[in-house]
Amino acid sequence: MATLQEIREKLKQAEQRGSDSNKSNNGDNTSYPFWNLKEGGESVIRFLPDGNDKNTFFWVERAMIKLPFAGIKGEIDTKEVVVQVPCMEMYEDGSVCPILSEVRPWFKDPSLESMARKYWKKRSFIFQGIVVEDGLGEKDAPVNPIRRFLIGPQIFTLIKASLVDPELLESPTDYVHGLDFRLKSGKKGEYADYSTSSWSRRERPLNAAESDAIATYGLQNLSSFLPKKPSDVELKVISEMFEASINGEPYDEQRWGQYYKPAGFKPINSTSSTNTSSDDVVPFETSTQTNNAQPVIQEAYVAPVAAPAPTEALVADAATAGGDSRAADILAMIRNRSK
Repeated sequence: MATLQEIREKLKQAEQRGSDSNKSNNGDNTSYPFWNLKEGGESVIRFLPDGNDKNTFFWVERAMIKLPFAGIKGEIDTKEVVVQVPCMEMYEDGSVCPILSEVRPWFKDPSLESMARKYWKKRSFIFQGIVVEDGLGEKDAPVNPIRRFLIGPQIFTLIKASLVDPELLESPTDYVHGLDFRLKSGKKGEYADYSTSSWSRRERPLNAAESDAIATYGLQNLSSFLPKKPSDVELKVISEMFEASINGEPYDEQRWGQYYKPAGFKPINSTSSTNTSSDDVVPFETSTQTNNAQPVIQEAYVAPVAAPAPTEALVADAATAGGDSRAADILAMIRNRSK
């Protein structure tokens, strides 16, 4: 288990560098759906270390990119659908993401910045731990009390800020001197808000039942819950889908269906088992999230130093800035500028 000092050093190193599969565990419900908490509801969580002792942190970062399409090819009156694909920068092997490589220069052009945000990676963080107090009143909780938590940037910022607090003497995941995390659900406008969540002020050693659960079930390697890394063929498919999305084309199931699909997509006129393969790369357990939960796993691009700082107005206008009629010309414009 990493010490608090090791966690702080790793966080400091990540900031100095400017750093900014898909496994269902046999279909069980080990992911705790805290996003279903009612307004004013609260659950208490005890985070646990990563089962991978090479990971200094007690979480892993997950990065996905949303590709919107103008409906489904061949279907009449279909609405916009979204396919989520893994961002290659999620994998700690120096892999290059073809979409982010294309999008980064767009932030230098005010007329393209909103489009760049649309295709920027959305970050979330996978943790594991025990639900100490269940504000959901679950009736079908799994036998194994060690749960997974898909945490968005808002909550993660609170977790990270506390870790660098000099008054915190031990890691919150320490079995004896650790802290519980009080996850509180509120609302800001139409979206869920968790900004009042916080660590407990008092240390609490794990009780006998919690210690027995760790001994019985063990800790999971959190990286094993990340989406499968795309192959070279899948990377070509991702690039093709990206360009089609930019050009305003519909999703083509015949071209891409065996690789990536919209969540829950089932072709009307197809009986091929490939079309419903469980190996499709879809977002980790997000299909059941409500609209209130969606902002929790969003994170805007942090522009490079040379680029102008993003504004709230640009975020609000992301869907319309630049005009839909210009979408098909964006890739050509950027590529011509880079020559």
